[in-house]
Formats: sequence, C-alpha cells, structure tokens
Amino acid sequence: MTDYALTVTCPSTKGIVAAIANYMADNDCNITDSSQFDDPETGQFFMRMSFENDGSRNLDGLTRGFVAAAEAFDMTYEFHDQSVKMKVVIMVSRFGHCLNDLLYRWRIGALPIDIVAVISNHLDYQKVVVNHDIPFHCIKVTPANKPQAEAQIMSVVEEAGADLIVLARYMQILSDDMCQKMSGRIINIHHSFLPSFKGANPYKQAFERGVKLIGATSHYVTADLDEGPIIEQDTVRVTHAQSPADYVSLGRDVEAQVLSRAIHAHIHRRVLLNGHKTVVFPASPGSYASERMG
Repeated sequence: MTDYALTVTCPSTKGIVAAIANYMADNDCNITDSSQFDDPETGQFFMRMSFENDGSRNLDGLTRGFVAAAEAFDMTYEFHDQSVKMKVVIMVSRFGHCLNDLLYRWRIGALPIDIVAVISNHLDYQKVVVNHDIPFHCIKVTPANKPQAEAQIMSVVEEAGADLIVLARYMQILSDDMCQKMSGRIINIHHSFLPSFKGANPYKQAFERGVKLIGATSHYVTADLDEGPIIEQDTVRVTHAQSPADYVSLGRDVEAQVLSRAIHAHIHRRVLLNGHKTVVFPASPGSYASERMG
C-alpha cells in the first residue's frame, strides 16, 4: 500500500466532502485520517486527508483524475506521496541549540526530512555538520555583499533541489526578493517577546520587567520582519527567583521544541495558509514515531 496525502483549499459550500470521498472510493483509495475546517470569517474551506492506495493509482494519475471534482468547487489542491522526504536547507549563525536539536531528531528519524545542506555566515558548526555527512556552506554576509551572498544562498538551495529553508537562529535579515521567491517555504524561529522586547538581550529585558512567561514563535518568513503567518508557539513559566541566564536556557529549549514542531507540521502537509494566518491540522496517527532511538 502507498500512503498519500491530499490538501484542499476552496470557497466553502455544500458537497465538498462528499465529492472528495466519492473520488477516493471510485479510485480504490482507503481514507485513514481526515481533518477539515470551515472558516466563517473568510468563507474558505480547508481539508487535509491521508489515504492508502494499493498501487493501482499513482500520484500523477490521482492528480489528473481529480481535475473535474476540483474545478466544480474551485479547489486549490495537491496530492503528496508521504514516503518522499522533503529536501531541507538549514541556515544558522552562532547559536547552535536549534541546529543540534534538528540534527538529533533527523538522525533518529523523528523528523523525516532530507537535510541537503547547512548554510552559515560563520564557521562555528562546520565540524558538527560535516560529521553528519551533510554539505556545509559558509557564506559571509556584509552590508556590501548582501545581494551576492543571497545569490550564493539561492544557488545552493536550487542546486540541492530544496523544498524548504529553515532559519535555525540565522541572524541575518533576508531581502524582500528572497522572501517572495521562497514564499511559504521559509520557516523562522524567534523568542515570543516581539514586539515587547526588541533589540539586544531580549531575555535580559524580560527579566528586568519581571515577566512570568517566556516562549517562542515559529512562522513563515515574509517581507514584513517577524510578522509572517504563525505555525507554532509555546511558553514556559519562570519565577522571580530565576536569573537572566536561566531565562536564556529555558528560552533556547522552548525555541528548539517549537521549531521542530513547526517543521513537522509543514513536512506532513498539515499547514495551510489562510490569508495572514494558518490552519494547522492535527498530526496523523503514527507520524511522530521515530525509526530508531538514540
């Protein structure tokens, strides 16, 4: 049996689910998991469905055969082979907690992706990456060479055939052109204090204000800095007795968790854009299982 996923976005109306279910039945497909959302604010319908096929229908055949049903409901849709791992480029600067966490999850199979390259503007993590048999590219970025550096970055992405860029604490602002070119295919992580605590030492600022919750946000990158559609968020409670260094350590831990969950949602096609927001469907049964431990 081959595992597939179908994602659908269209104007909300009657008969959508029935049309999709009938198509699956007519093509010998067994639905194993399905989630849907009807947004009354935008009038849009969203759906993600996992299903199995005995091999009698391949991806191209399923996609072509669905055209009539899709046109009847003005659907935007995609079929995905869930056995094909998404190709990912990770970008990092000098904070390595997110990179190391992703490498570990990738190594044990908890994050089923194909890391095709790691790009950094520093050499700090070259050895770590190369020891994982992953290509490492150090591309220095300065105000003077930024266009040329971004061209090099896009060359690596395109040559590797990457479907997704992950900014694992990459401390450079991407150009509007790159954001538009990779729209919906760049995921970033940052502390959740924005816009309350901008600039240097956000955790120190939070400590000085006596906050009781710190956290992290993962979102798609757009030309509006740190204002792209949010995929995943989480928080951790802190107390008056903890130090600024405690805040940093706790913050880094939650950043790594939030980023990995956002990537997990994206690679399993669980995230659908809804204007400036996202619809994030629950994970299918078994999708968190690791291939191996340790």
